[in-house]
Amino acid sequence: MTKADVINQIAEKTGIDRSDVTTTVETLFTVVKDSMADGENIYVRGFGSFVNKKRAKKIARNISKNTAIVIDEHFVPSFKPSKVFIEQIKTSDRVKTANK
Repeated sequence: MTKADVINQIAEKTGIDRSDVTTTVETLFTVVKDSMADGENIYVRGFGSFVNKKRAKKIARNISKNTAIVIDEHFVPSFKPSKVFIEQIKTSDRVKTANK
C-alpha cells in the first residue's frame, strides 16, 4: 500500500476532499520528521511510538581496502507498535492467509 492509497482510503471513508487529506497526511509526516530531528519522541496511544534509538560508537571494516573505519555514536529513527496494534495483527485472518 502506498501513501496515495492511504490518502484515497481516508478520503473515501471520511468524505473529506482528497486534497485536504493529502495536506493533512503530508503535514503529519513533516511534524513527525521535524520532531524526531529535534530529539523528541512521539507516542500515539493504541498505535505505537516513534523513538530515536542510540547506536554506540563502533569500529567497522572496509573489506575492499582492508582498513578500519570508526563509526561515531549516532541516533536512528525507530517505530515500536503498541500492544493493541501487535495483537490486532496477530489475530488477523487476512494476514495469515496472505502470507501462505
